[in-house]
Amino acid sequence: MADVEWLRGDRVLIVDDIPDNLSLLHDALDEAGYTVLVATNGPSALARAVQAQPDVILLDAVMPGMDGFEVARKLKAHPETGAIPIVFMTGLTETEHVVAAFEAGGADYVTKPIRPREVLARIAAHMQNARLTRQARDALDTFGQATLAMAPDGSRLAWQTPEASRLLQLFDLAEPGLPPAVVNWLAGALQARRAGGEPLPFSLNGLQGRLVFQLAGQGRGGEWLVAVRMESDAAAVESLVQAFRLTQREAEVLYWVIKGKTNRDIGDILGTSPRTVHKHLEHVFGKLGVETRTAAAALALPRLRGGGEAAG
Repeated sequence: MADVEWLRGDRVLIVDDIPDNLSLLHDALDEAGYTVLVATNGPSALARAVQAQPDVILLDAVMPGMDGFEVARKLKAHPETGAIPIVFMTGLTETEHVVAAFEAGGADYVTKPIRPREVLARIAAHMQNARLTRQARDALDTFGQATLAMAPDGSRLAWQTPEASRLLQLFDLAEPGLPPAVVNWLAGALQARRAGGEPLPFSLNGLQGRLVFQLAGQGRGGEWLVAVRMESDAAAVESLVQAFRLTQREAEVLYWVIKGKTNRDIGDILGTSPRTVHKHLEHVFGKLGVETRTAAAALALPRLRGGGEAAG
């Protein structure tokens, strides 16, 4: 039962190098019903955040070695921790330091000396959005959806589902952040959406096929959701095999018919004769219950759009 409660509980990570501060905050948050995690320096905070996935991070701005601003920037740059709200704790109330906290990715701040009641109020204010983000991500994970969540301004990757991570790795895009071309496309897509238009998808070609990004909507926390899918000839043919119970060669012929190729073209592509292509196509017509190439293409095309079509 303890493990279940750990998974369900609201988790707060406190990062501070002063033991008295940690003790004060730990007791207040524990009494309020939160699961409390602690770290006393920047590197351990980064490791703990990735491992435990807290819902909110309470972060000291001034620490020896890696200060809180650098910790925040690293947290926000990492897909596994980018969506976690950060509440800074600082005795530096000058405007430049407050601005630095927000520029580093902070969602809020409290000033020292720490007042536990104020901290609890700030934590509660950010916990609801954190829960909604976690629920949305968990739901997408459950259904195997490849989804990226981008920050509201579209400048950085906030989080990604495991399937999206797998596809990015296939295309050597697993480093934190996304290629400038994708970020630039998203900026244009957001501009088109705000103007009332329908943004076009964006694709990157690779050895595995084509990786397609499409703006899917906006999450409750303001993040932009981007659906990712891989398109390839092989994936498209396999989807036709499964959808219509075709043989591999019949599916290949149908795929190239959809692409507008003639029997001679298809024969050249598949290394066979136009007569053999025609025979395969007759079998395809019979299985699909159609009589013409146009009808076969019209029936099969929606299957490709829902699966792994490669634009040609």
